[in-house]
This record gives sequence, C-alpha cells and structure tokens, in this order.
Amino acid sequence: GIDVLAERAGVGPQVAAVTERAMAGELDFADSLRERVALLTGLAVADEPEARDRLRLTPGARTFVRTLRRLGFSVGVVSGGFTVFTDRFVAELDLDFAAANELEVVDGRLTGKLVGPILDRAGKARALERFAEQFAVPLSQTVAVGDGANDIDMLEVAGLGIAFNAKAALRAAADTSVNVPFLDSVLFVLGISREEIDEAAV
Repeated sequence: GIDVLAERAGVGPQVAAVTERAMAGELDFADSLRERVALLTGLAVADEPEARDRLRLTPGARTFVRTLRRLGFSVGVVSGGFTVFTDRFVAELDLDFAAANELEVVDGRLTGKLVGPILDRAGKARALERFAEQFAVPLSQTVAVGDGANDIDMLEVAGLGIAFNAKAALRAAADTSVNVPFLDSVLFVLGISREEIDEAAV
C-alpha cells in the first residue's frame, strides 16, 4: 500500500527501495516506516481512495476468509501498512479484527508522521496476543500467515506460523512455508478438505 501512495506523491522509487530493504530484514521496520512515511509529506487525503482502490487482494483471499469463517474461525488482518487500506478489506471481507498503522492528517494532507505506536515486528505479535485474548482463543490454537521479516515475532507467537511466498528470514522462522500464488492453498495446510471449501462457497 505504501508503494501506491508513494507513486501518487511522486516518490515511488525512493520508497520502494526502503521497503525492499525492510522486508528483507536489512532495516529496522519502525525506522524504515518513519522514513517512508516522511516521504509522503504533503500528499492530499483526497488521493487516498484512488490509491486504496488500486490494491488487489491476493488470489484465493476471498475463498480463504469465507471458508475459515464458515468453519467458525475468527479471521483478521494485522498489518504494518495503514488503516486507510485495511479498513477497505475489513469491510469487503467482513473480517473479525484488524490492526494497522494510522497516517496523521492535518488540513487534508499527510504530515509525514504516524498517529500512535507503530505496528512493527513486536507490535504484530502483541496484536495477535490481544486478539486471541479478545476471542478467547488459546495462543496454541492461533494461526498466523505472513510474508516479511516484520512477521517473524507474530509467527513465532502463534500456535502455527505459516510463511506465504515469504522472504528467507521469515521462512527460517516459520513452522511451514507455502510457495504458490494462491492464499486459499493455506487451507490445505490447516487440514481443511476440498469438500469443506466447496461447501463454504454455497
């Protein structure tokens, strides 16, 4: 999401370079996020909807969420990105919970700062713990799926940590890895049958 905002702000290459280094674990996520957000200073809030609507769900995401929710799972998103993006997907997919970073806005423009604590690597793990407690689910029964180094702590806290098309640092920390481009393939890792997936689609 930040890369799309960066394009609107005319700083795409600069932000993309920092993002890549952060995802590979070469930079501290919180510092890199502040650096990237600072580059967005002055971007009009009016540009956010267009940027938000350019994002596309990973193939299989709707099937993934629909199947899990029909089977009684609580499903949500814990993102190092921004609420302007996660709010859209919470509404579209009817997710049970969400946590993300909030961009500060003054007079209709981004200030280049964030509101509240940064949802970084450690923050993602705390969010998982918070949501597990909220839904009365033992941590041993939680599943976390991630793709970058900032997901390591969250996957380690979860009962099952799954690296999805992930960077090497996360694959090394995960319980298992899935390297196909469809998010619903994770359902098979969870022992959910094709029959159950098909039933959830009805």
